[in-house]
Amino acid sequence: MHSAEMSSLVNVIVVGAGNRGENYSEYAVIYPDRMRVVGVADPRDFARKKIQERHKVASENTFDDWRRIVEREKFADAVLICTPDRLHKDPAVALAKKGYHILLEKPMAVTEDDCSEIVETCIQSKVMLTVCHVLRYDPVIHKIKVLIDSGVVGDVIHIQHLEPVGFYHFAHSFVRGNWRNEAESSFALLAKSCHDLDLIHHWAGGRRCIKVSSFGSLSHFRKENKPAGAGNRCLDCPLEGDCAYSAKKIYLDRVKKVVNMEFEGGLTAALTMVAFTEEICKRRTSIYGSKAELTYDGHEIKVFDFLTSKTTKQTADMNVPGNFSKGGHGSADYHLINSFIEAVMNKDPARIRSGPEETLASHKLVFAAERARLENRVVFYDEQKS
Repeated sequence: MHSAEMSSLVNVIVVGAGNRGENYSEYAVIYPDRMRVVGVADPRDFARKKIQERHKVASENTFDDWRRIVEREKFADAVLICTPDRLHKDPAVALAKKGYHILLEKPMAVTEDDCSEIVETCIQSKVMLTVCHVLRYDPVIHKIKVLIDSGVVGDVIHIQHLEPVGFYHFAHSFVRGNWRNEAESSFALLAKSCHDLDLIHHWAGGRRCIKVSSFGSLSHFRKENKPAGAGNRCLDCPLEGDCAYSAKKIYLDRVKKVVNMEFEGGLTAALTMVAFTEEICKRRTSIYGSKAELTYDGHEIKVFDFLTSKTTKQTADMNVPGNFSKGGHGSADYHLINSFIEAVMNKDPARIRSGPEETLASHKLVFAAERARLENRVVFYDEQKS
């Protein structure tokens, strides 16, 4: 961004001072002339005070409940909503109505109706919405979209996409961690793979999904698989030393979910999310077009041209300032928050790659896939919700 494009400093409030809120707020440390953290809300004293001290937030602008922000006159330009999944909808709707631009962690919400309400409220309130589909902002993955749009692969015929969650990452987050219980968070496909279905929808280039099927189950971490003589807690269990699933070690799981989709024009796509992998979240993608085959191995892109029978490698600049490259999403986090702040500064929602309407459409695809899995059938996308 050129300095001539800058219009004003963006003041933000962090709602949810955990890992994501802390990470995005670091942008203010790197670029204090672009973004300033002027408020923070979190019920946890430690997390709230950490953000407060890091950014020198005034005491009167620190809250243990985000609802107190709504009671105040608007005192910032935007809010970064990084609360747990089930606590996204209420602050997003209330703060959009107050006129704050919204950066919202994915998933938008845990029901289709709540997602729709958030989008409708942001549109009616004339505020910008950025949903944290960080993969859209990953330079290499963004390059895939650029190549598709440039016509390099021709007409896209089929998309094959693998998400290797990583054996210990899945166990840490989805067996023992914050997303271990659907009733307390959200179902795994929404929590973990809404990124991936969003990418497939993104690569489909606006083509409408016609039908979807989904298969998947938790096949190992069940009570009936508990070994004889095992304790109730790993640290007290006599079998812990010989157990591959010990909380003191790295865990394993055999979760697998498959989603098949058909889009307008005959484009088909398949997503496989599997937890039993060495690689952690290093997506692998093959896009089969009428002119070329594009493959992405989680590190680099290759394009095999059918006419010349030659393979070319595609690269992207992954360098980012500060500590953003050290985060779990690498440089994508930086590019996401940078795009949001640029959009607010310049009053230009075109800078946002994960805006309201398209993100809502990809979320609806996730809900349709989960419905297909639960009802063990193909769901036609035009069906009315029962």
